[in-house]
Amino acid sequence: MKTFQRLCLILTVVIGSCNPSYEKVKQEQLDQYITILGIAQDAGYPQINCEKECCKPFYEGIEDKKLISCLGLVDLTSDQKFLFDATPDISEQTQILKDRHLDNGSIIDGVFLTHAHIGHYTGLMNFGKEALGASQIPVFVMPRMKAFLETNGPWSQLVVLNNIELKPLKKDSTIYINRTLKITPFLVPHRDEYSETVGYKIEGKNKIALFIPDIDKWDKWDRNIIEEVKKVDYAFVDASFFRDGELERDMTKIPHPFTTETTTLFENESTETKNKIYFIHFNHTNPAIKEKHRLKDSIQNLGFRFAKEGDNFEL
Repeated sequence: MKTFQRLCLILTVVIGSCNPSYEKVKQEQLDQYITILGIAQDAGYPQINCEKECCKPFYEGIEDKKLISCLGLVDLTSDQKFLFDATPDISEQTQILKDRHLDNGSIIDGVFLTHAHIGHYTGLMNFGKEALGASQIPVFVMPRMKAFLETNGPWSQLVVLNNIELKPLKKDSTIYINRTLKITPFLVPHRDEYSETVGYKIEGKNKIALFIPDIDKWDKWDRNIIEEVKKVDYAFVDASFFRDGELERDMTKIPHPFTTETTTLFENESTETKNKIYFIHFNHTNPAIKEKHRLKDSIQNLGFRFAKEGDNFEL
């Protein structure tokens, strides 16, 4: 009988190690962490009506769909989970948080918005009466973003019906989520047609992260990106385009930092500093959005890293 019990125990361990739920147990060993919920630019991958070489690998079954750039923030000690940006993929992203990270009876405990471009806030529509019919989901916003949501439909309906509760933020002013978790928004230069644009500093018990999914060229910022990266443990930064000439249009009109510009900027820094950088927010034309690509390998060989859906980072 004892032999049989031992065999059952061995089988349980072996089967459990192959079960997807085992990965959830492993993740829960981190009690406070960031999880990558998406890496693509606002329109996702593949992009609508794209029949170019960049999107063909998806339709040929070579590349997986990539969700739109988004971070999840999970704190198991306080039983809380948050989103950084409300993307058009929010339904899938909140489900991932629930199934793989934390099911606390709430769809989400708060959403931090960076700005009013389609990939970063339009997921809020899913909280409305046509969908979830949510009640007072906290949405953390800067002043112009707050005014935009309050005065423009259909977003204003979310406010009027109390589907969302707008929580004002101030630049460089830290808010405490709980005793060991704090968030600080900071302004960055970008195309601010409807709202200002911010990045976030996310500070946990042990580590600090930067999240800057959208920004114009680094030299337009009033801060030094090299010094800012040195102050943190992880920096998830805008890599919309790999290099100039990637699009058949004037790319000065959409002045994101090219991946090659960022790597050149950091070329004389230590490997330790380069290792902190995780590129994110890839346009469908950016070769780095693919699982494997020689240009992506060349950047990784220099010490830089690329955000990948499902990766977790302890705070």
